Parts: sequence; C-alpha cells; structure tokens
Amino acid sequence: MTDGESLSRRKFLTAAGGAATATAVAGCSEEDILGEPDDEADEGADDAASGDPVFGTEARKAQDAWERVEANPGPEAEDIRTEAFIEIEEAVREDMVLLPLYHGLTERFWYDWVDIPRTGALGGHRQQYHTVSLDTSHEDKDENELELINSTMSSLDPIQSTDTASGIVINQVYENLTHYPNGESELENQLLEGVEISDDLLSYTFTIREGVEYHEGEELTAADFVFAWRRLAESEHSQRANFLLGSGFLGVEHEVAAEDEGVGPNNIVPGSVAVEVLDERTFEMTLRAPEPAALDILAYDSFAAVSEDYVDDLEDVDGEHSQEEFSSEVMNGVGPFEFDAWTEQEEARVTRFEGYHGDTADVEAVNWEIIEDDDAIWTYVNERNADVFGIPTPFYQQDNIDAEEDDRGRDVGTYGPLDNDETVNYLAIPELSTFYFAWSAPQVPKAVRQAIAHVTDHEELVEDIFEGRGTEAFSFTPPGMWPTDADGYNDWADEWPYGRNTTDRDGAREVLEDAGFTADDPFELTLTTYDDEAFQEAGRLTRDKLDGLGIDLELEEAPFGTLISRGEDGDLQFYSLGWIWSWIDPGYGLFGFEPRNTDTSVMPGEADGYYIDWHETFEQ
Repeated sequence: MTDGESLSRRKFLTAAGGAATATAVAGCSEEDILGEPDDEADEGADDAASGDPVFGTEARKAQDAWERVEANPGPEAEDIRTEAFIEIEEAVREDMVLLPLYHGLTERFWYDWVDIPRTGALGGHRQQYHTVSLDTSHEDKDENELELINSTMSSLDPIQSTDTASGIVINQVYENLTHYPNGESELENQLLEGVEISDDLLSYTFTIREGVEYHEGEELTAADFVFAWRRLAESEHSQRANFLLGSGFLGVEHEVAAEDEGVGPNNIVPGSVAVEVLDERTFEMTLRAPEPAALDILAYDSFAAVSEDYVDDLEDVDGEHSQEEFSSEVMNGVGPFEFDAWTEQEEARVTRFEGYHGDTADVEAVNWEIIEDDDAIWTYVNERNADVFGIPTPFYQQDNIDAEEDDRGRDVGTYGPLDNDETVNYLAIPELSTFYFAWSAPQVPKAVRQAIAHVTDHEELVEDIFEGRGTEAFSFTPPGMWPTDADGYNDWADEWPYGRNTTDRDGAREVLEDAGFTADDPFELTLTTYDDEAFQEAGRLTRDKLDGLGIDLELEEAPFGTLISRGEDGDLQFYSLGWIWSWIDPGYGLFGFEPRNTDTSVMPGEADGYYIDWHETFEQ
C-alpha cells in the first residue's frame, strides 16, 4: 500500500484474483488483568520524589481501544478503528512499553550464477524457490541445489510456527488458498479456483483447484482445509487460533465452551467452527461480521492445507502422526518442494517435488545452513557456500552499492567487492517491518523506560549503527500503513515527546530523579539482544548515554530461539526483537499490544502478543 492509500479502497478477491486487509485477540479473566502490580517490580516506587507511581500505565486506554477494534470489524466502521489504532499507538508511546527503532530495509545479495525474481515489500520469506534457476556451468557452481542461510527454526507445523525462519521452509512445502507471490502486495489465488461471497459478506464458498497432489500421493480435497482450520482453532499447539476466530481477524463463527470445558487456546466447543465441507472441492466458511481482509488473512502460513487426519491432535481424530512428529520430523504438503531433513541449530533441506501442480522447480533441492554468528555468516558467504544471502551489518559498506530505483521503488544493482573480490547482485526493498526495544512493564519502571527513549537518537542509530539499512521509527505502525495517511504520520513523528533525533540526557535525568533513581542509587537493568553485533552495539551506545543518570545497564546476547522462549516465559526485562507484517493492515501489528494478549503466563497458547506483560500494570 502506498502512502495515503485508504484501506477502504481494498476489494474482495473474486474468482479471477484481487485483494483486501485485517486483525485480533486472545484473552484472560477480568480478575487477572486488574491484579496488583508485582511487589518486587514496584521496589523503589515509594521513593519517587513526585509521589506518582513508578509503574503508572496507559494500558487501560490500549485495552479499551482494542475492544473497540474488535467490536467494529466491518468496512463501514473504518473511522472507528482508525481512531482506536492511533489511541493504541498513543498509549504505547506514553507508557513507553516498546520503543520503535527503525522500519526495515530488506536487502538481498546473490552471485551471478543465480537467477531469482525480485521480491516485494511483504518480504522475501514469502518467495517459493521453484522460480529460481542456477547456472551450473559456472566455475563456482557445479550442483543444481540452492544454498541459503537461515536462523533458528522453531517448528515445521504451520499452526505452531510464528517465526520467519520456520515460515521460509514451511512456505516451500505447504500452500494456501491465496498468496502474495514473491512478497509482492498483490494477492493471488494459489489453491483457490474461485470464491463466491454472499450479499451480506458473511458466507464464503470456496472452490479449490482440481488434481492437486500431496507429496505422499493423496489428492487435495476440501476436507483437508476443514481439518487444517479445525487444528488451527482446536489444537493445544496452535499459536494463531485468534487469526481464525478473533473479531479483528477472520472472526469465523464458533461456539465457546463453559470455562475449561472446551479445546484450543480460545476454549471452544470441538467441531463448532463454521467451516463446512460441501463436496470434494467445495467448502463454506461463515463469519460473524464482514471482514474486508478475509482473503489476505487466508494467505498466512497457519491456514495452509494439511491432509485430513494426518495429525492426531484433535479429540475425535486418530491421526497418522503425533503432533511432535509433525512439528519436527515429517511434512506432507502440496508445494513445489517436499521435506527431506531438519537438524535443529544445524541445517534444513527440501527436494524438488516432481508432481507439483504448478511449474516444477528448476533446482533439485534447497539447503539452509543455520548460522546466526556474524563472523561465521561472513566467512560462509565469502567462501561462496551461499548462493543468495544477507550481509551482516559489521561487514556492510554503503559505499559498495551501485543501484538504481525500479518502477516499484526497489533499488536494483550491484554490491562489491566482497572480501573474496567478487561483485554480487543487489536488491533493496523498503519492508513493512518494525525493529524495536521493549520492556516487561511490571519489571521495569515507567521512568526507566522513558529515560531510555529520551537518550535514543533514531537517526544516529539508523545511520551509524545499522548503516542506513532502514528508516527511523517513531511509531510501531510503518508510515506506509499509518491510519491517517502520510501527512498524519509526519504530524505524529513531529510530536515525538522524547526529543526527536536527539540525545536528551536532561530529560532522562529529570524523569529518573522524579522516580528516585540516581547515579548513587541506580535501577539495575539487563538488555537481551539478538545474537547480532549491530544490536549489541546499539545496546552499548545506549549504556554509554545513560552513564551517570541512574540506570545501570548490563548487556547479554541470546540466539533467536532462546530469545523467543525466554520471552514466552516472562524472562526478559529489556530486549530487542522485530515484527514483519504478513498483510497490509495496522491492526495486524497492533493486536500484540492488547494488554490481555501480552500475558506471558499463558504464552504460548492463550496469548500471543508482545512480551511486555502490560496487563499487570492497569491502574486501579
């Protein structure tokens, strides 16, 4: 979506192809969210010079705003949702539970023996590699296998995986009704042949493609989608049940069970989801309210087709494989590649599926080496072991780029030389993503969070630490998706209350002193970042700027998988992560701030928001 383009202009996909947009929730009881703040977290609040609570919060405002989003899903309520989205951003900014750093610039580099399509703003992780070809006559490329680098993967199960690394592999093996080819923003049919939408926009009748074959030989049927979506709603392993059931997302009709008597993260009655088989190739979905983004949401990995009764995690299904096997040892999809192997922390591999319903892959296999250390990645690249790759920031030089903008706003050209004297191909795409620092709200006083925002110079971070590989972020929602268009975003950024692109030590000192924190009696804080030198450097810069102000900042690194696990356990005080949009809608990112949805005590499962435990800090 371009700056200023209204969400209301997006249209439903017809049988011929096209698109739309949307979001949603998970919850806990009212007693849970109105509980007292953690006693240990509140240590030192009594000494606040102003008498204001150190853990004061805007969480109630964010909760109320998200509930308005849920209650107003239709196209006619866009203005209500727009106002609510901005109120959530205001609450995040005022309480400073999350500090946006930059919106990402996705860059891709590849050697001359690779022919690979350009990707779009929704990310290269959506690309299927059957569109790639390799010149094996080149002196440095003798095998027709695509060699790539990946980071830590969590699961092979489409309903359990939420990380990009796993999604890249899942996308080669499984397919959906709709998709965004090569991460471009134009939605197209994938396994969908056609769809009929009722006049009230609540009933969708899907007809799937005929003659599509699974890797193990069975034919794709409508019952496979019903089974897959039931798993998404009912399995205890589902991480995105709210995408199917939530009001801000699809909002499919279902029946909620009595407390603790149902199944799945949303405690529903088994088999109550309104998705019904009509015949071998046709099934129907019924929504509670119109959702303009319905067909965009269905492009998300969790909605992929899975062969009926293949997994045994539904109460009434005696499946062929346990969920544990399905998440780590076996995959059976209809995509262009079939699963071969995955060794955690080491490698993953898929091979060409000769019976693919589309264009059969030119490459015989795709191999991912799982590497997260910057030095190891750089060595691997310079030894020509990777065909397509990224360049770690410590080894990146902007002056090596020679590129021109294409008709889609992408920079296309060359980069070089590398350490091996090669000049490689280059592509840069402004991505719909936000990378950030965030805090556990009950563990870190508001004044500490705000002080760090005061000393953060976004321009300095982007240009000096991240080598210009992004744009400054003053909101979680990227500018191209800002609810009130580009002018509205510019006004928002101009009003940044912590000193825009400055290091405001005086402002930081003032809020810390008011809260009782000084150089002699500092607040002790640990920042946990990616296993990434650039984020560690950002942490060191922040630590230096806080010197003598009343915060004693320690730094540590963790592999991505460990960072996620610790976040879900509520074991992160202060951390770095990022969010990449899977479809174009502010709510798809903002749902993670609904305070009830940030409760790490019920993650993964009942909650899938950001690891901030904002629900604990409601003011009484």
